[in-house]
Parts: sequence; structure tokens; C-alpha cells
Amino acid sequence: MRFHVLTLFPEMVEQAMNTSILGRAIGQGKISLKTTDIRDYAANKHNKVDDTPYGGGAGMVMQAPPVYGAYEAVTEEIGHTPRVIYLTPQGKVFHQKMAEEFAKEEDLVFLCGHYEGIDERVLDEIVTDYVSIGDYVLTGGEMPAMVMMDAIARLVPGVLHNETSAEFESFQDNLLEYPQYSRPEIWHGKRVPEVLLSGHHANIDKWRREQSILRTARWRPDLLEKARLTSKEKEFLKKHQTEIQ
Repeated sequence: MRFHVLTLFPEMVEQAMNTSILGRAIGQGKISLKTTDIRDYAANKHNKVDDTPYGGGAGMVMQAPPVYGAYEAVTEEIGHTPRVIYLTPQGKVFHQKMAEEFAKEEDLVFLCGHYEGIDERVLDEIVTDYVSIGDYVLTGGEMPAMVMMDAIARLVPGVLHNETSAEFESFQDNLLEYPQYSRPEIWHGKRVPEVLLSGHHANIDKWRREQSILRTARWRPDLLEKARLTSKEKEFLKKHQTEIQ
């Protein structure tokens, strides 16, 4: 998986992505990151990439030529037309299934906007996906891009130490992840659930599945509507409605 980020602040992306698990994955060649500074493609001595909007209005708009120049540099380097993700509150809200879809790509380009946005003409020409990480507005697209790259990268084989971690966790089958416990066995008077100490893997799996159902019903009932529950699990949920409220 090769990530390409078109941005006005390459150092912001590089510093964050080259740490922790993702930094290790980059160092091991499991994923790669290439930032392209849009300012490098400005056609003026001050590297200015924005101008006032036609029709008036507050703020500035990023111009089409430098954005397109940065995009062309990436396509020439990789030798094909990649999928281009524009981070915008107007896009589809990012979710786990989308991360799984993007993880199948060889190259992904993230276009990070600033100011009042980017000239619509270049968006029409190069963008394949309009994506938002939530219904709120940030100062730029770099942080949303990093959120998406983190979610996508961890699905790439070899990025996580435990290869099953990316599969059995939050949002698997539209259920939130079950509660996790570690040593000590007793902390602040609270014990680890006995079933987790039993060594009986079938019972542990059953308990975890039930806890995922209850947690989803309590915190994200919208997800539960899409979850695939057995008739026994539906009955279990009905019996425990008081725990959810």
C-alpha cells in the first residue's frame, strides 16, 4: 500500500505518520508514504496557491493549477491513474467497510484542502472519492487524511503484530468490541470476569460475543440494526434490555 498526500503542510503529515505502529510499518516497507507540497507547483515567486473567490465571499480558495500540478507529479511517478480522495465535510462519512475497500488499492492519493476549499474545476477532473470523517469542520484535510490512513494501513498484512487484530475488533459484523482485561486480576476491588479465567475458549467466545451485542445496543444502537444476530442472540438481547438503559 502506497499513500500519497497532496498538502500545504507535508511536515505535519510526515511527523505524525512516522511514529508508533505506522512508523514501524513504513520502516519495514509494509506501507509507504510520499507527501507532495502543493506550493511547489505554484506559478509565482512567492509560492502563492490561493486567491479570492469569483462572485465574492469570505476567505480564499485554493487554485486549480498548483493542485493539478501536484497531482500530475504523482501520476507520472507511479505510472497510472490512482484513486484520489478529497477530504471534505461534504463527502460520504468514513466507516470501516470503506477502509476495507480502500485497503485493496495499490496506491491512494489524499488531497488536503484549506481556506474555503479548492477550485471546483480541478476537483471535477481528478477526485474519485469525496470523504468526510464526521459532521464538523476542521482547519484542513491533513488530520482527516491521517485518520483514514491509520484505519486503512492497519488492514494491510504485516502492519499489525497480531494478524487477527484487524479482524476481530470494533465494527466487526457491525458490533462494537467486547470489554478487554489484563493483570492484575483484582483492581480497585473489581475482578476480571470469571469466564475469562476459565480457559474454556468456547465459553469465552460466547461471552465476548454477548458483551459486544450489549455494548452496541447501549452505545451504538444504529449499528445493531445492521448486525447479523442469531435467534438466540436476539432472545439474549431481549432478556437484557434493562442493562442497556
